[in-house]
Amino acid sequence: MDYLAHFESTLHALKDERRYRVFATLERQAGRFPRATWNSPHGPRDIVIWCSNDYLGMGQHPAVVDAMCETARTTGAGAGGTRNISGTHRAIIALEDELADLHGKEAALVFTSGYVSNLAGISTIAKLLPNCLILSDALNHNSMIEGVRTAGRDKVIWRHNDLAHLEELLARAGSRPKLIVFESVYSMDGDVAPIAGICDLAERYNAMTYIDEVHAVGMYGPRGAGIAEREGLMDRIDVIEGTLAKAYGTLGGYIAGKRMVIDAVRSHAPGFIFTTALPPAIAAAATASIAHLKVSQAERAGQQVAVSATREALVAAGLQVMATDTHIVPVVVGDPDLCKQASDLLLEQYGIYIQPINYPTVPRGTERLRITPGPFHDQALVDELARAMVSVWQILGLPLGDSADTNAVPYNWPMAGG
Repeated sequence: MDYLAHFESTLHALKDERRYRVFATLERQAGRFPRATWNSPHGPRDIVIWCSNDYLGMGQHPAVVDAMCETARTTGAGAGGTRNISGTHRAIIALEDELADLHGKEAALVFTSGYVSNLAGISTIAKLLPNCLILSDALNHNSMIEGVRTAGRDKVIWRHNDLAHLEELLARAGSRPKLIVFESVYSMDGDVAPIAGICDLAERYNAMTYIDEVHAVGMYGPRGAGIAEREGLMDRIDVIEGTLAKAYGTLGGYIAGKRMVIDAVRSHAPGFIFTTALPPAIAAAATASIAHLKVSQAERAGQQVAVSATREALVAAGLQVMATDTHIVPVVVGDPDLCKQASDLLLEQYGIYIQPINYPTVPRGTERLRITPGPFHDQALVDELARAMVSVWQILGLPLGDSADTNAVPYNWPMAGG
C-alpha cells in the first residue's frame, strides 16, 4: 500500500468538499482584546476577533494573568507528571474546592481539557453502572459522543430537546440503570436545553443526569455557575461538567457532583489516572478567574449588551441570523464554499476574523459564521461588523433583507501597533 498517497487522497477529499481547514496565525494582545495581530502573507496586520471562545475576555484579566505569573515563578512551569505519580499540588486542590463551591456540590475533579472531562466522566460513570443505558441528546458535542462510545454500554439517541421522545425511551428502558447526558447551551445553534423537564423525567424514571455546561459557565447565573444555576436546578443534577478554557479564559475541564461519584471517577478513569496534571500556574489562574466572576457582574452585563447590539445590527442589515436566547449569534450562509469565501473576505478586506463553521460540525446546508460578541465589542465595532458583512454578502451574491446597508468601506489596514 502507498501510505502517503492514501493520506494525500483523504486531504484532497476534504479540499474538494471545501472542508479543509487552514489556520490563521493570530497573536492576541493582552489589554487590547478583541484586537489581535494577524500574520498575513503581506505582513502583520491588526484585526478584530469576533469568534473567540474567551467569551468574557478573562484570558487578559490582570488578576488572572498575575495569578498565573506569580505561581509559575514560585512552582515552575509544569506539574511534574500525573497526580498519582508526582503527587498533587495546592493550586489544583484550591481550584477543585472553588469549582465544588461554584456548583454547590460536594466535590470536583479537574482534567486537562473539557474534551477529556466529558470523555472520561461519561465513559467511567457508565462503565461503573452495571447494564447502564445511556440516553444522549442528538446534538451533543463530539466529546460527549466519544464518552458514550468509549463506555461500551447500550445507548439510545433522543431527538434534540424533545422531552416526549426522552420519556418514551426512559419508559421503555425499565428498571435498569440509566444515564441522561445533555448540554445546557448548544454551541452551534445557541439554544438551551429544557433542564427542568429533563430533571423531572430523571426523577420519575430513576435515572442519573449529566449536564455539559461548557458554553454557559461564567456567563449565566448570579455567580456564573451556568444555566442550571440561573434556573435554580443545580441541586437536581447529579454531575455538572464544565470548562476553564472558555468564559474563564484559561485551560482545563472538570466535573462536579457527590463526593462518592467524583471519587469513583478519580479512581477509575484512564483519562485522569494516566494524564499529566494541570500545571499549578494554570490552576491558579483559573481559580482567580472563577473567584472574580462569582462576584463581578460587569463582564456578564457587558457581554449581554454586546450580544443584543450585534444581533439587532445584523438583523437590521438583512442578514439571516438564527434566533437564540444566548450569547451565540449564528449567521447562516448555507454553502461550505461561500461560507469559507465570506470568512476570507471579512479577514482580508475588513480585518474581521470569524471562522466558517462547516460539516461535520453542523449539518450540510446549514454552514454558518458563528459570532460570539463579548464585553469588549463596543458599538463602533458592532457597526463596522454589520457594514462589512453586508458588503461581503453583496460581493458573493448572498441573500439580504430589504434593510441592508450598502455603505460598507473596506478596512484600512494599519500595521500592528500602528
